Formats: sequence, C-alpha cells, structure tokens
Amino acid sequence: MNDTATLEAPVAARAKPKVILCEGNEAAALGVALARPDMVAVYPITPQSSLVEHVAKLIADGRMDADIVDAEGEHSVLSVLQGGALAGARTYTATCGPGLAFMFEPYFRTSGMRLPIVMSIVTRDGITPQSVWGGHQDAMTVREVGWIQLYCETVQEVLDTTVMAFKIAEHHDVMLPVNICLDGNYLSYGASRVELPEQADVDAFLGDKDVNWHVALDPLRPMAVDPLTGGAGGKGPATFVRYRKGQCRGMQNALAVIEEVHADWARRIGRSFAPLVEEYRLDDAEFAIMTLGSMTGAAKDAVDEARAAGKAVGLIKLKTFSPFPVEALLKSLAKVRALGVVDRSVAFRWNCGPMFQETLGALYRLGRHVPATSFIGGLAGADLTVAHFHRVIADTEALLTGPAPTTPVWLNEND
Repeated sequence: MNDTATLEAPVAARAKPKVILCEGNEAAALGVALARPDMVAVYPITPQSSLVEHVAKLIADGRMDADIVDAEGEHSVLSVLQGGALAGARTYTATCGPGLAFMFEPYFRTSGMRLPIVMSIVTRDGITPQSVWGGHQDAMTVREVGWIQLYCETVQEVLDTTVMAFKIAEHHDVMLPVNICLDGNYLSYGASRVELPEQADVDAFLGDKDVNWHVALDPLRPMAVDPLTGGAGGKGPATFVRYRKGQCRGMQNALAVIEEVHADWARRIGRSFAPLVEEYRLDDAEFAIMTLGSMTGAAKDAVDEARAAGKAVGLIKLKTFSPFPVEALLKSLAKVRALGVVDRSVAFRWNCGPMFQETLGALYRLGRHVPATSFIGGLAGADLTVAHFHRVIADTEALLTGPAPTTPVWLNEND
C-alpha cells in the first residue's frame, strides 16, 4: 500500500486514549514496555543514552517485567541478547554511532542466525570530524548487513513502530532482526504529544510469544549454534548458500508482513502510518522530492507553500528502507517526471546520498528516464529548514527543462 492505511474501525468508538508529552527516546522505551520483552541489554551512548535510562527506570519501577543486563560494552550487549533469543526470549536493545560500530560482529551474526532481536538506532553522524549529533550515517553504513530498517518521522511513530517491530521480526515468514531508526536530537530529544495504547490492545495485537520456534537452546537437547560452513569439498558451500537465500527470502517476505502488521495496528489501535512508502500531494504532481525520517515535516511545509505558489510538486517519504521497497516506490515514481532525493548521510563511493543511489536502482526498473538530483543535508545535527526544502524544490523543478547535475547539492555548506 502506497499511502496512509485506511482505518478499518471507527476511532470514535474507542476509549479516550491516555495522552502524554514525551521525547522520542522515552516514547521508544514506553513502546518497548508495551511489547513485554523478557530481556533487555543496555549500554548508553549519546544521543541514545536517555532511551536505555528510561528502559532501566521502567524495570526498576516495576512497570516492565524484564531481565536487564548492564553490559560492559555494545559487543557484549548484543552477544547477551543472542543467547537470550536462542533460548526463546523476546529481546531488545538500543545503540548508535560508535556503539553500533563496536557491536558490528554480533550485529552481522544476528541476521545470519535469524534472531528476531529488536533494536533502536538513535541515528548519529560519523565520529570524525568529531560529532555526537544526529545524522543517518551510522544506520546507512550497516544497511547491507541483513537487518530490517524502519525510519520514523514523529515521536508518535517511534512509539507505535517500536511495538510493531516485534511482530514483524517474530513473524514466521520473516525471523529477522529489526532496527527502528529515530533521528538523533530531532526525535530523541524532541518532545511532542503522544497517545498511549492500552496494554490489553497491544497484548491482543502481538499475541502469544513465539520467538524462537525453529530452534531454541535447551540443556536437554544440546546443539551446535552457528557451525563453520563453506570451504572446499563437502556440503559446506551449499549450506552457506541455503542460509543466504533464506535471509534474502525473509527480507522479501518482510515487505508484505510490514504492510499486514501496519494494517492490523490501524484496525486495533486506530492510528495508521504508511508502511513502506508515503505519498504526499503526489497524484497531480509533475515532480517530487524524497525524504527519510524527521526532515519530512519541514519538507511537507515547503511543499504546501510551493503548491500555494503554483508549483506542481509532491513528496515521497520512505518508511521502510531495508528491505528496499522497490515495487511500492515504482508506483510513486511513475507519477512524476523529475525527482530530488534528500539524504542525511553520504555514500562515499558514489559521491551522493545512499537513498539517492538506492533510488537510481529502482528508477532503472521503471523503464523510462526520470532525471534526479542528490541533495545532502542535515549532517552532524544541522537543521533542514523549510528554506532548504524550497531550494530542493526549485532545483528539482529545473530538471524538467534542464540537465541533472553530476555531483550532489550540499544544503548546509554555507550555513
């Protein structure tokens, strides 16, 4: 489904929701508590720190019944959760930036072992030149490691997506780990109005825990986990290929499951989000801009203002980045004649933004030429304002009559 899901139950018939004011990190922690994990492992790192502090407090206050492991570092955090997941526990953690880099070995192994661990990435830019501020570089750097990645636009979406991530990860046709990506600073510390679902509704939505139905550690049934495969001779290479094909199949299955889970959430809870690709004022647009994460709010404001000025512009927002939703995106791209893609990170090899490079692959399958420009902005926590998006809109509109630039446009270069 390409647009915001249609509610299948009247919102007016539901009980008045509990409303609070909270930041994105607290919203993520509350979403975790609603999902009732069995085990969490934590290690703080900016701008994620307050998230795991909220989780720890929820456990200490008796509002979350889970074992908590305060490990000595991120490598141990994810290694601990691998053991928990293998034993059948529902598991959760969060990290970002250098912490994600430190856990890379177990991070890579988690998807290969098909463990449905859920982890928030409070996205952060690269560490050199020194930066502790928001950007998408950390999450984009690991986009090919086999985790599902869902990006959030608002604090409410952070809470709701955190709950949905457990159902997606644990689906029998998926069985892959999931990242909920929320922008450091802008969502992690940004406070807004949030509606809390009832615990009973979340319990009914998630159903009975069935985390590791295909293999669970049991002292009465000893087994080897992650044995050595590959090499010359024997069946090692064939086993390795079977695992890789299974991972790819799980990733592709996830596209339909993500849609199903979002639709079920809308039915039960009364809130809906576009599961894969959101279209905004796109139906009669000649050209579009493309966004990811919290930048979308300012981009939508700029589109509204440009529309009032007579410009036929629309917006495409990706919610699901991994697996890349090619077919859903193609339906949106087919409506426009030019595209501007705004990234909050860099694809160094291609001298452009990562989302831009991924979108070029989708455009190849469209079967017709759509000129596109890569815009890079918001690095190291820099703001992406309505004014920046007016420049994006103007430069993208120019593609209708002129050539596309061969290098990216750097939006904060003179800020």
